[in-house]
Amino acid sequence: MAEIRLERIQRQIVDIDVVGVSPLIPHNWSEKARRMLREAQGGTIVKRAREPKIAEDEAEAALYRLEDGRPGMPATAFKAAIIGAVRMFQGITLVQTKSAMFVRGEGRDQLVPIEGEMSMREDMPRNANGNVDLRYRYAFWPWRAALRVEYIAAMLDASSVVALVDAAGDGGIGDWRPSAPKSHTGTFGRFCVEGQ
Repeated sequence: MAEIRLERIQRQIVDIDVVGVSPLIPHNWSEKARRMLREAQGGTIVKRAREPKIAEDEAEAALYRLEDGRPGMPATAFKAAIIGAVRMFQGITLVQTKSAMFVRGEGRDQLVPIEGEMSMREDMPRNANGNVDLRYRYAFWPWRAALRVEYIAAMLDASSVVALVDAAGDGGIGDWRPSAPKSHTGTFGRFCVEGQ
């Protein structure tokens, strides 16, 4: 039997600056929402009086923050947008791309820093029961981010990675994005490669 000889996979990194095409609305799970979910799954649901809404607290709780306090978005949000963009191209599959490229983030939560002007939004979504609710989130506009994308050089070249990232901006990231599973009207969180 002939010996099988494998070479180590060569990985490359490309830095890509993206700029927002529409406002970005981050939506992290607040500690209150996590607590309620833990209680529900643990079978220890505690009926509490409805806490008053404090707009600034709710909006702050929905932000992602790096350890040094800068706002960010999960690297996985950008990767998911890139994977979704693969559908726009021929010759590459979703499965191939999932393991062929990664967006690097910073810190324990692997966040990509977001630079931009932050302002509060008041939106009126419908809850699962159909009732209208008020939600408070910060939005970034204008905004930008520097992506560090690692990819397998035998499968993709740098220009293909840039093309995928640029196409990923059509699906967007964050709340109310075009690619959100339940949104038919999303236009937020869109971006493009700077200078393209």
